[in-house]
Amino acid sequence: MELRLIRHATMRFRYAARSFITDPYLAAMHTRPSYRGLSRNPTAALPCPPHEAIARAEMALISHLHSDHFDPAAQELLSKDLPILCQLEDRSELESMGFHTVIPVTGAVDWEGITITRTPCQHGSGEVLEDMGRASGFVFSAAGEPTVYWVGDSIWYEGVADVISRTQPDIIITHSCGAVWGDHIPIVMDAEQTVALCRAAPSSTVVATHMEAVDHATVTREALRAYAEAHGIGARQLLIPLDGDTLFFEQALT
Repeated sequence: MELRLIRHATMRFRYAARSFITDPYLAAMHTRPSYRGLSRNPTAALPCPPHEAIARAEMALISHLHSDHFDPAAQELLSKDLPILCQLEDRSELESMGFHTVIPVTGAVDWEGITITRTPCQHGSGEVLEDMGRASGFVFSAAGEPTVYWVGDSIWYEGVADVISRTQPDIIITHSCGAVWGDHIPIVMDAEQTVALCRAAPSSTVVATHMEAVDHATVTREALRAYAEAHGIGARQLLIPLDGDTLFFEQALT
């Protein structure tokens, strides 16, 4: 398995001999509106040209349609013939954009020998939940490959803990920038919640993404590493890749 972090939640996977991309956010640096009034977004440049980020992708897996997960640049650059897997709530909007093969994942689907299962998210708490709407995570598995749980835009809550308990993933991908909304209410995991997840999954490798790319983030990579190490979570369990980094993982042992 090969995972390349492009930026934010945009990742390239080579998995079960297939190539796919997640949540393409391809805008040039500082060309999109601010979320918190601190800076135009994205706050980091892509590590490669946008056409390189999506080159040879056979499918796009989209967790939800917030503008930092599927932006106008991605809508323009992706082939309209590319299969799009998404949550059911986003199917009609994606089809209205002209994509011809939109596959909603309500439970589990099989795509080219990979089982992809939708998982729930809690994209914040209290009054911001209505603003955020529905988001999804996904578990994917295939023969001879590690089981991967991409948590998506979610805080740490019992739903995420339940997925970990049920699926026993080898790799867990978190969104860990501590982004806030409204009255500074967290809408994805911060450092404390990422460490809580690591403690709940001591046998899993955790990959922290969705960092240092939007102006409503509150946790940097450096701060996450310092907090994790201060609370007993080392670099062997918690990986914090830079934009453009590629990670390689061995095949599943079971």
